[in-house]
Amino acid sequence: MNFSFSRHSNPIVKNLLIINILLLLATFVIESTYSLDLTRYLGLYYPASENFRPYQFITHMFMHGGLTHLFFNMFALWMFGKVLENVWGSKRFLFYYLVTGVGAAILHTLVIHFQISAIIDTANTFLNNPTPELFSAFIRKHVSQPSAQLIDFITDWEQNPSSYYLISFAKGYVNDMITMKTNIPTVGASGAVFGVLLAFGMMFPNVQLMLLFPPVPIKAKYFVTGYGLIELYLGITQPGSQVAHFAHLGGMLFGFFLIRYWNKNRIEFLE
Repeated sequence: MNFSFSRHSNPIVKNLLIINILLLLATFVIESTYSLDLTRYLGLYYPASENFRPYQFITHMFMHGGLTHLFFNMFALWMFGKVLENVWGSKRFLFYYLVTGVGAAILHTLVIHFQISAIIDTANTFLNNPTPELFSAFIRKHVSQPSAQLIDFITDWEQNPSSYYLISFAKGYVNDMITMKTNIPTVGASGAVFGVLLAFGMMFPNVQLMLLFPPVPIKAKYFVTGYGLIELYLGITQPGSQVAHFAHLGGMLFGFFLIRYWNKNRIEFLE
């Protein structure tokens, strides 16, 4: 299989790279000049947040949290996306990219919904009966690495369970945590990029890829499968992680079903 391409044969990949780079630069410039955070408007917020807008399901995939985040996403998009655009054509590739990016956002939002619902249920149990024991149970369940100050607070409260000040502080902490979880934005093209990676693995399963760490060759089908399993494991075991593992899986999942649908129905995209 020859993966060479001409300089003008990948307009979608080229324009996606440009848009993502320009938006990161615009984020830096606007924040430093006008103290305005573009992420608040273009990042994806949970629907219960006052910052949520429906268009964020699309705009979030063009925003990034920094140069490193941008580099790895764009490098993977360039490496694998240019091959897919050559094979599929620009219209089909763009459609696939957007579908997997939005699909990633949908699955991520669904997972966040279950996580926040669980937090609210535990919080309501505590707020209806604010005791040190229930607060400690809330912390154990929803705070992966509680600070030493928080642990000391629980100890102090256990020694003085009727303290109005300590009860008020604990209630405020629980309510603030719900607000914080609801207002965490998600940014990045990772969901769509993982969809691109999945498509490459399905279309060219036996192509040898060279890993960086460790530097060993691996077939694309094993690389994609292994990466997906790692994301599933991390998503289950690290639900409070700052990395949206289920968004990555959402991009792969929507990509898988879209490719299967295309193969079954032979959908054609006219250039």
